[in-house]
Amino acid sequence: MKRILFGLVALTLILTSRVASAEQFNVLLFTKTEGFHHKSINAGVDAFEYLSKLHHFNVEWHEDPNQFNTKNLERFDVVVFLLTTGNVLDEAQQAAMEAFIRSGKGYVGIHSASDTEYEWPWYMKLVGHNFVIHPAIQTAELEVLNHDFPGLEMLPKRLLWTEEWYEFSDAHTKKLNYILSVDERSYDPSASWGDISTDGMGDFHPIAWYHEYDGGRAFYTALGHMPATYSDEVFLRHVYGGLYWAATGRGIRK
Repeated sequence: MKRILFGLVALTLILTSRVASAEQFNVLLFTKTEGFHHKSINAGVDAFEYLSKLHHFNVEWHEDPNQFNTKNLERFDVVVFLLTTGNVLDEAQQAAMEAFIRSGKGYVGIHSASDTEYEWPWYMKLVGHNFVIHPAIQTAELEVLNHDFPGLEMLPKRLLWTEEWYEFSDAHTKKLNYILSVDERSYDPSASWGDISTDGMGDFHPIAWYHEYDGGRAFYTALGHMPATYSDEVFLRHVYGGLYWAATGRGIRK
């Protein structure tokens, strides 16, 4: 009898320990490229590994698009497109991603995630805007538009930031909530690539946003071009805030 009781106590302790140590949520980190390959991908992966330990979530890094099937995606709460480029999923994998979001899950796009899947209209609406062109890397004034969004609550209204400032298309949906912008008066936004040229986006140049979409949640930030950015605590706080919201639907209570 004592042996049975001892065994039950031991089993209870094991199960309790497992429950207590379970991660908050599960993240599929996806970095496949079919276009430009950023040197910062490895730094980005290291940053997510760091964040997963700091904030107690599980992260799996993959470049294999076959991870995008309905059964496998059920294991995750949020998918992160980190520095992806080009057409990275086939039609069946796209359908699985759509079903994932419709089930109430989340998406995070970082930097060139907006330079991905131009021929997939559903994804264009998910990411919000698509990348068009960028000038040379420069320091500019970044403006915080919403301090209530997770990860931005401790930042000043304006701060200097060095980045490859993406210019975007018009929005693919009218429901985007903008949280960061860049002041084009603080840098030279002009660029020319053959048939594509620009003098900037004008008075409003969005950099990060979020929205509820097709039953789920999507967060995007254009920051993150350079490897060194992924060791910046301000940037990591920003990324985790978006990740946390996309994975859980929760944020900072007003």
